[in-house]
Amino acid sequence: MRRISATLAACAAALTLSGASAAQELIEVDLELVLAVDISYSVDEEEARRQREGYVTALAHPDVIGAIEGGPLGRVAVTYVEWADAGFQRAAADWTVIASEADALAFAAAVADAPLERGHYTAIGAAIADAVRRIETNQYTGYRRIIDISGDGPQNQGLPLAEARTMADDARIIVNGLPVMSDRPGRWIRPVEVNLDAYFNDNVITGPGAFVHPARTTEEFRAAILRKMTLEIAGAAPGLGELNVLAVQSGLAP
Repeated sequence: MRRISATLAACAAALTLSGASAAQELIEVDLELVLAVDISYSVDEEEARRQREGYVTALAHPDVIGAIEGGPLGRVAVTYVEWADAGFQRAAADWTVIASEADALAFAAAVADAPLERGHYTAIGAAIADAVRRIETNQYTGYRRIIDISGDGPQNQGLPLAEARTMADDARIIVNGLPVMSDRPGRWIRPVEVNLDAYFNDNVITGPGAFVHPARTTEEFRAAILRKMTLEIAGAAPGLGELNVLAVQSGLAP
């Protein structure tokens, strides 16, 4: 019995040391950021590529690089995930530490070079759940954890949004939203039947300081991505004045 007890104690100690070693191997970063981008068929192929180009441009922008380098550790972990149907979430660029302009340019190039695949539906809840899983299982530990999710319409398939937001809340992950809207067919996306920015505000975003930044045109989309990523990486949130401007632009203000 003493031998068995000693063996069990040794196993328990080994498991404890193994767990501690695994925890020590986690790489500390200022931020774990999932860029979750809608590529459902409601976005035509040309505009889907322009959407990706907007992220590529933002990732290599001096404002974003400056925000990264200005953090306490000066590094962030980022992955770029394209999503559509409930079973379609694909990392166009897997988790990468960005700590310099060279890192940012290399990551942007990986995003730009990834093959473009498409899906039919808009499963926002599944995309959030997938992003939560990616953050919870990566090899990084961030002071902040954010999912930056874009979408061109309301959810029409998959995990209920309330359940997905609870998953993010339980993991202490903030979800910010970038609704992409148009009131003209044949342009950026199909015309939406709902007030999409209000929909994102009420049903998608969650967590302390979470915010919605809408975009209606290609130019607005590029500017929105840049502004949103800079705020997220810097650990800031839009000021009250800026939020009021965004509310007026999006129709959320009274």
